[in-house]
Amino acid sequence: MGSREVTDWQGKRVTVAGLGVSGVPAAKVLHGLGATVTVVNDGDDERARAQAAELEALGVTVRLGDGATLPDGTELIVTAPGWRPDKPLFTAAREAGVEIWGDVELAWRLRGPDSAPWLCVTGTNGKTTTVQMLASILKAAGLRTAAVGNIGVSLLDAVLGDEEYDVLAVELSSYQLHWAPSLRAHSAAVLNLAPDHLDWHGSMEAYARDKGRVYEGNRVACVYNVADKATEDLVREADVEEGCRAIGFTLGTPAPSQLGVVEGILVDRAFVEDRHKNAQELAEVTDVNPPAPHNIANALAAAALARAFGVPPQAVRDGLRAFRPDAHRIAHVADVAGVAYVDDSKATNTHAAEASLAAYESIVWIAGGLAKGATFDELVARSAKRLRGAVLIGADRALIREALARHAPEVPVVDLDRTDTGAMLAAVQEARRLAEPGDTVLLAPACASMDMFVNYNKRGDAFAAAVRELEAGA
Repeated sequence: MGSREVTDWQGKRVTVAGLGVSGVPAAKVLHGLGATVTVVNDGDDERARAQAAELEALGVTVRLGDGATLPDGTELIVTAPGWRPDKPLFTAAREAGVEIWGDVELAWRLRGPDSAPWLCVTGTNGKTTTVQMLASILKAAGLRTAAVGNIGVSLLDAVLGDEEYDVLAVELSSYQLHWAPSLRAHSAAVLNLAPDHLDWHGSMEAYARDKGRVYEGNRVACVYNVADKATEDLVREADVEEGCRAIGFTLGTPAPSQLGVVEGILVDRAFVEDRHKNAQELAEVTDVNPPAPHNIANALAAAALARAFGVPPQAVRDGLRAFRPDAHRIAHVADVAGVAYVDDSKATNTHAAEASLAAYESIVWIAGGLAKGATFDELVARSAKRLRGAVLIGADRALIREALARHAPEVPVVDLDRTDTGAMLAAVQEARRLAEPGDTVLLAPACASMDMFVNYNKRGDAFAAAVRELEAGA
């Protein structure tokens, strides 16, 4: 891999904060480089003990149930991204002058001199889909690539593994960006900004600032959303390399230095000769799966990053055609008695739910769960004209019910006060009762799932199972 920025890890005393999907690989990598590694973890459950046993067998020290105390002699902390900046461990580290890195920062620092450039994607919603689209386009261009980062494939594995890449499609959360001060992407996109994780960041300004870090030091393109001025503001504030360009994407007709849509065609007016006069056709709207407005925006952002990397137009079309979205992302489950049933359980916040609701004309909306501090007035006010009815589930459903009463008082609402395993079937049955042929019953909860389900996947699975039960009895 060649020389590394920190060339002498031998004996360096590193504390890894947190086990889990990032902490365990980080501890193993650092131990393998010769560092003296101590892992601290708040929890002390069965899973943590199993992970601790695995690391201790290698010679790593693990302290379970104590994530607050800075181990003696710590020279560097590598933290799991979800650990909040105000934790006592980090306060102690700052007072002691100890640097704090995330796993993304560690991966960036461990890259070899000839390693693959990173095309980075962040934003409140659409990150995973956009990164997967981007990887599909890059592969269609014959490039060796992988979708990595917050998407589930460890960046450490990608950077240090045996496989060689031409370019990496990297999904980054605001948490990861907070702890990655020296990251410098080839090109990057902020898809959108909406209130999320404010309990972690402390304010919308701090959240936006962390998202904006993805633009720092970009070499070729900073891709922003024309419809979301906050993303363009972040580009203006970023310190980029000389010659790096601001590239917008829009669902309307693109101006020069933008990608957009003209008469059902995705077009590029950024990476073409004489962009003031010319536009390059990339793909048709129907090549995007599904062709919902927010997903077309995702496709345009992915295309912009790919074009910034020099990918030809044909690869954009072929890559979008080959792409298949993950489960629980605006997924059509079935049509029953002329009513479409759509699972968008991944819509775990109001911004994602609004994008989902905008994709259909007449909706019976299944919503609710854990609000995470969100408010619903804006979402309901903007979506009211599309609602045939609403079925509310979960711990914070009263917040949505009250917003519906204020902004859509004529919409019939069913409030389901139950959290047992049959609650989703009951919700789907109530939705069927409210729906008429031509309507869409849409699970777009606008809330997290953990009050009733292990995760949004399980919530979506329960919805799909309930729809299939309905289908069987139809």
